[in-house]
Amino acid sequence: MIYKTDEIHMPMKNQLTEAGTAPYIPAANTTGLPFMSVVSPIYKAEVILPVLVERLIRSLSLITDNFEIILVCDGSPDNSWAVMTKLAEQHSCLIVVKLSRNFGQHYAMTAGLDLARGEWTVVMDCDLQDQPEEIHRLLEKANEGFDIVVARRIERKHKLWKRITSNLFAKLFNLMSGLHLDSSVGSFRIMKRTVVEGLCNMRETHRLFGGLVEWLGFDTASIDVQHSERFEGQSSYNLVRLFVMAMDGMISFSNRPLYISIALGTILSIASGMYGLSLLLKYSFGGISSISGWLSTILAVTFLGGIILLNQGILGLYLGRLYSQSKSRPLYVISKIIQTKQNTKLSGEGQPI
Repeated sequence: MIYKTDEIHMPMKNQLTEAGTAPYIPAANTTGLPFMSVVSPIYKAEVILPVLVERLIRSLSLITDNFEIILVCDGSPDNSWAVMTKLAEQHSCLIVVKLSRNFGQHYAMTAGLDLARGEWTVVMDCDLQDQPEEIHRLLEKANEGFDIVVARRIERKHKLWKRITSNLFAKLFNLMSGLHLDSSVGSFRIMKRTVVEGLCNMRETHRLFGGLVEWLGFDTASIDVQHSERFEGQSSYNLVRLFVMAMDGMISFSNRPLYISIALGTILSIASGMYGLSLLLKYSFGGISSISGWLSTILAVTFLGGIILLNQGILGLYLGRLYSQSKSRPLYVISKIIQTKQNTKLSGEGQPI
């Protein structure tokens, strides 16, 4: 069947619940094998896609006959969507989704998770640095009684600056939020259906996938995996984008920056008061004949002015989050959904036409 929808705003009628998640309707399962979903956001991956799909199908076929692969094109400027459409015509297990524009990796993940129906759902990037052949190990570990199993990369193949910034972000995030992010863990993981439903119920405007999953809790385990070189191309994340994502994550998951600004302001106020009192006592008892030091005064004023502006900026970020959330805009907009199976065509609302 072919789902082909144009200009559809999420959540979609008859396809998603009010919370945004797809209704859990597993395919008929008479083998006892799990129904699995794989979600992968796609951006600048036209060369990678055929290899990614071939390796995913081969790996999943060794685990179960009942699976779906959901690829979400996040406004990719290359020929990725055309390649995805062609692959969907060849493989009935593929569901390809095109977002109306580039919303960002974590929003594309959300779109895929909203549509996923598996008892177990795997999330992975499309660059093949995380290997589909490791999925069976994730599932084996999950079957020991865990709701989430993450892949911990033994030796990261990223550039040195990215490894350093990732480690720094993880430490700052953990300090600010009280949660625990492991810098050696990326998006690659397997999650039980209850975890996916809980994640999809969180419709926060500013999203950090790892942080949201960590906040949910659930029984979590990890396995060590080999991290491969990027199959083709370069990462779209530069230093500026990583910094913005780090700031969004820390502000979204913690109000500790506000407490830090309050503490800093209090300390500076006490320190300046004590310094002023000491000068007044020295002047009163003749220790100094006059109070001089224009340079120190100017430095103090400019320093305090900078602190005030910093505190106002932090407060402004939190107010901006409230403003963005109050608009209640959809997290993403879907332009098309295509799945080819038995040559049956469905309309945008999921009804046969």
